[in-house]
Amino acid sequence: MGPRKPGRWILQPEIEGASMATRNGSAEWRGDLKGGSGTVKVGDGVFEGNYTFSSRFEEGEGTNPEELLAAAHAGYFAMALSLILTEADHPPESIKAEARVHLRIVDELPTIAKIDLDVEGSVPGLDEEAFNSYAEKAKDGCVVSRALAGVPEITISARLA
Repeated sequence: MGPRKPGRWILQPEIEGASMATRNGSAEWRGDLKGGSGTVKVGDGVFEGNYTFSSRFEEGEGTNPEELLAAAHAGYFAMALSLILTEADHPPESIKAEARVHLRIVDELPTIAKIDLDVEGSVPGLDEEAFNSYAEKAKDGCVVSRALAGVPEITISARLA
């Protein structure tokens, strides 16, 4: 297999396409769309939250699938950036990432139209331009960014702490 490419997953299986971990989440919706309510669960109950039409499409209380997606994107992205920086001999002290998922009506259907990633890193000995370059590479290689390739626009704002 030759040397690993920079930014490749450190625990990459020896065989391309080999199975890695399978993760699960679940949801239950009760009632009609506007009057009903639901619960979402991550894994085996590590997180469980309520959601409604109002929490999803308006500003009501509770969570929604887009918030969960944003958290997953921020988490994966922070780890991907840490990997790339470490492999380039710039191990970070910390990476703080936030993702904002924009839900819009496109072709008369609710659609994730844009995701904004915002990242701040504490990386000794690294300048802003290099940090931005590594952040772009991390965005392109992030598991969730790749899974969401159908989202028309994923932006990134990166800065050092």
